[in-house]
Amino acid sequence: MNQTSSRGSTHYDLIVIGGGSGGLAAAETAAGLGKKVALVEARRLGGTCVNQGCVPKKVMWYAAHLAHAVDHAPGFGIQARRGRTDWQTLTQGRDTYINDILDYWQDYVSSRGIHYLHGYARFTATKTIQVGDHRYSADHLIVATGSRPVVPPVPGAELGITSDEFFALKQQPNRVAVIGGGYIGAELSGMLHALGSEVTLFAQGERLLTHFEPMLGAKLEQAMRAQGIQAHPRSQVTRLDRTGTGIGIQLHDGTHPSGFDTVIWAVGRRPNTAALGLETAGVKTLADGSVQVDAWENTNVEGIHAIGDVTGKLPLTPVAIAAGRKLAQRLFGDDPNARVDYDTVPSVVFSHPPIGTLGLTEEAARRRYGDQVTTYSSEFVAMRYALADHQPLTAIKLVCAGPGQQVVGIHLIGDNADEILQGFAVAVKMGATKRDFDDTIAIHPTSAEELVTMKQPDNARAHISHHRS
Repeated sequence: MNQTSSRGSTHYDLIVIGGGSGGLAAAETAAGLGKKVALVEARRLGGTCVNQGCVPKKVMWYAAHLAHAVDHAPGFGIQARRGRTDWQTLTQGRDTYINDILDYWQDYVSSRGIHYLHGYARFTATKTIQVGDHRYSADHLIVATGSRPVVPPVPGAELGITSDEFFALKQQPNRVAVIGGGYIGAELSGMLHALGSEVTLFAQGERLLTHFEPMLGAKLEQAMRAQGIQAHPRSQVTRLDRTGTGIGIQLHDGTHPSGFDTVIWAVGRRPNTAALGLETAGVKTLADGSVQVDAWENTNVEGIHAIGDVTGKLPLTPVAIAAGRKLAQRLFGDDPNARVDYDTVPSVVFSHPPIGTLGLTEEAARRRYGDQVTTYSSEFVAMRYALADHQPLTAIKLVCAGPGQQVVGIHLIGDNADEILQGFAVAVKMGATKRDFDDTIAIHPTSAEELVTMKQPDNARAHISHHRS
């Protein structure tokens, strides 16, 4: 429900600025602990994840996954043939699904007694904000305003769209250029190609997914090329222009690919803090606008906190949710030590094939543990593709550290990587060692069993390839 107020200040125990996943989690936890809570959101509840991120993306990823399955079906004797994707049916179904989630959150916020303030918040004093014509104060305020896509300042940049506008497309693009080799660029490229678009990916870095274990980016690029996606690393875009055949892209090496009907910027995201007036409250931010917080999500100003993408920490929905819940429990509950452990956070790239990653890369592990690092890897064709014409590889890498070979990193690319990793994340969080993995009976025949059957460390062999048939 909307909270009405006189022009004087209305006081709360907690005001949360931002109705995304993290903000909602903090607000509902505090309200459940009996606190008077206000939640401020200028757009739709659910934030990026529900509206222009994880949820609509995963719906479309499933559609792309089904399209791949149809392509592989004839090899198994299933007579299936794919026609053109019905973009309207797909996007209308997706939007209906999203709207159902939004309706749920709207009702849930009201039922929990959270005062929903629809509008933009701006600090007018240390613990006071203004929303519309009214001012509100609180003992604690949480900034959870998320992030937005970056559009680089190059000539003609306005000819491209971002991931936000992608989810508003009414027609499927025919020839698409995706600019950016991070997880968003990888996901959009794989999805669009599987659904029938011609896709070219331009990445500025030496490889795709430069912040991930190098093996993952290399194998993904290999898989993309095998599917027919044109991937171009080390490609810096200097301008976009309109040509007779569509949108053209000027690259730093002087080449000028053109004829694209859609160009998608996927070069990163920036925290949403510019209009909050944080300087009025004395809150410190970094050059990119991210709010500086400590391990407990506290800013430099007592009583003002920040969670989620706006902090520049791991930009993952479950991380923001955990941070919101734990912060509210610490502030208002009986858990003064509640905080997020950022060391062992699993994440997934919903590329084609999907990628799962957890913990330290080999390079990061060697920086932390020196020579006491052992890695194990496996590469194979999953049984899922035994009779398919196209047989993508699954690749797995374990990173172990210390004399007891504690598992500190798991990195895998291949079918079901997203589902496989969750259970193993529990084991790693509990401190599992390579011996614990070895002592676990494998489930056969599966891809997941490779994680508990690797015996020889990488430095004891040149290469081992496993093929399931």
